[in-house]
Amino acid sequence: MSVTAFLGFSTLAWSQGSLTFEKSKLEIRTLKGENSFEVELAVTERQHSQGLMYRRSMAANAGMLFDYGSMRHIRMWMKNTYLPLDMIFIDSKGKIINIVERTIPHSLSVISSRGRVRAVLELNSGTASRLGINEGDTVIHSIFR
Repeated sequence: MSVTAFLGFSTLAWSQGSLTFEKSKLEIRTLKGENSFEVELAVTERQHSQGLMYRRSMAANAGMLFDYGSMRHIRMWMKNTYLPLDMIFIDSKGKIINIVERTIPHSLSVISSRGRVRAVLELNSGTASRLGINEGDTVIHSIFR
């Protein structure tokens, strides 16, 4: 299977309330190796606003990729989010710019990118540390050039 096919959009979807999130494969390349995830894609403003709010669990190899379509400063919070998360901020080429680990559920504190990014990947809390994911590592997905 080619990387392009492996990392392309799938027809699977997950519905939360009235919102539907397409699912897709994503890889993170680190010094320790490659890690594969099945992520939901948040691409619309409504999907960005909903995100992972109200979810009580998420599979270990799952996550949500927020695609903002262009480079910008991103500010997020954990309001109505029950899961502690790692937030990975990614530029348009797939390079990890910064990581905020172990966010606090329901917190209204602002979590920001350290500069302009294209996307944010949310994974279960502790995943970045457990897999050795660091700033400068590469995220492979069809949204990145």
